[in-house]
Amino acid sequence: METQQEVWQNMKGNFFRKPITQLVEEAIIREQANGHRLKVCVGSDSHVYGEAISYATAVVFVREGKGAFTFIRKDRKIQKISIKERMLNEVNRSVEIAYAICAVLDAYGVEMEVHADINTDPDFKSNAALKDAMGYILGMGYVFKAKPYAFASTNCADMMV
Repeated sequence: METQQEVWQNMKGNFFRKPITQLVEEAIIREQANGHRLKVCVGSDSHVYGEAISYATAVVFVREGKGAFTFIRKDRKIQKISIKERMLNEVNRSVEIAYAICAVLDAYGVEMEVHADINTDPDFKSNAALKDAMGYILGMGYVFKAKPYAFASTNCADMMV
């Protein structure tokens, strides 16, 4: 399954016009050839600007003990929605990418986590989506992480929104 928008970039601003499955496979082959053990974390974040919502989805490759690198996809929608719906849109974007790349990761023995930019503290508005997001991600068979452990969404995607 390929996703709609296939323009990705790294944190340096270099653009890649390839399917994410191809980018992931090339990165795994390169990194494993260099002796790195990898884990991939997928997460999304969004910011509201008036009636526009900017989204960013990050695919983070964590090299065990050797740092990390990221591919980012960004897009913008004009819509007015609730905080819960926006949080679930973020999760859906992450799950879409996780689903697209899971066969490649499985083929190379790479673990994956899906990160949600949702606060586990009930005093925060985003918490309204926690149970739904956790059920969706776990129901798809992925490892779920929320704040403060969801760095792919809360740090990497957040930086690029």
